[in-house]
Amino acid sequence: MFHDAHPEAGPVSQRLTTVRTEIADTGTYRHTPQELAYGARVALRDSGWCTSGVPWRRLKVRDLRGLRNAAAVAAECVQHLRLSTNGGQIQPLVTVFAPDTPSTPGPCIWNEQLVRYAGYRDANGKVVGDPRYADFTAAVTNMGWRPPTQRGRFDHLPLVVETAHEGPQLFTVPRDMIQEVPLEHPDLAWFVELGLRWHAVPVISNMRLVIGGVTYPAAPFNSWFVGAEIGTRSLADEGAYAVAREVAARLGLDTRTERTLWRDRATVELNRAVLHSFDAAQVTITDHHAEALHRLAWLRSRQRAGGNRPAFRIDSTTAQRARQGAPARFADAVDTEPHGGRLAALLRKQLG
Repeated sequence: MFHDAHPEAGPVSQRLTTVRTEIADTGTYRHTPQELAYGARVALRDSGWCTSGVPWRRLKVRDLRGLRNAAAVAAECVQHLRLSTNGGQIQPLVTVFAPDTPSTPGPCIWNEQLVRYAGYRDANGKVVGDPRYADFTAAVTNMGWRPPTQRGRFDHLPLVVETAHEGPQLFTVPRDMIQEVPLEHPDLAWFVELGLRWHAVPVISNMRLVIGGVTYPAAPFNSWFVGAEIGTRSLADEGAYAVAREVAARLGLDTRTERTLWRDRATVELNRAVLHSFDAAQVTITDHHAEALHRLAWLRSRQRAGGNRPAFRIDSTTAQRARQGAPARFADAVDTEPHGGRLAALLRKQLG
């Protein structure tokens, strides 16, 4: 794919000869910076996370494959957050850390996104904050994280970066690196009394980037929010902040039965508030109608994905770790066969 798109790179046969030699010697191979950038961009384009208006060919790819220590990975995650926030003019980025090798897994990030809010569950099961991350909050607390003395609904969770030689490590994201948007409504003056806010940029941090048989387990990437991701999925949803009922009560709606559609009406007002507030704060965001048109166009025009195309992927273990903090099992990922037998065989098959 890369050589088809970049004829100036020369014959693909020469490159394949070099790659096969590397695999025979080491069990894996190293992408050129140009191959890495192209593969990451195609993976983001085809993942469906590339929101409307993102020029995928011009996405900035930060090549940090030399980093395997947890502190360095965490520091560069913070730098990614700073660069992508860009004062509200969100800059789509992908940061790629060290890959898995036949002998050593690359670093991984437990968190689903670089910025997530804690959920504190009391003895009665009631949660203050985001219920989706109550188990993760309990897990990192058991690991040594100290929540704020005054626990609130929007406390930032720490980053958890795990490496094969260090295990899971906790890191605090500096508060001044996280831009948040306080939510207000264009027509409802009382809306600000709800005390709602949301972070400016969604940096997906627990998906594996797979390019040509090489896996990069830590490759955080971002575009920008679709308003409904915040208003509907995070604020209105009963499994998250569940504020639709409170908004409905403030609107004087009949909540005794779903047939009054009070939930729909409250959710619309939440989404209006999100879009209005991000626009007022001059933070990039799109709405779900524009995004639906973009996705339809993407589905009509995209090539059908083959099994070996670059992709961002997530498995059940990674998804569980992001919500419940279950420890990774790096031992399962290490290829103990001589010269990386399993990985080398896979790469040879993919390269023909």
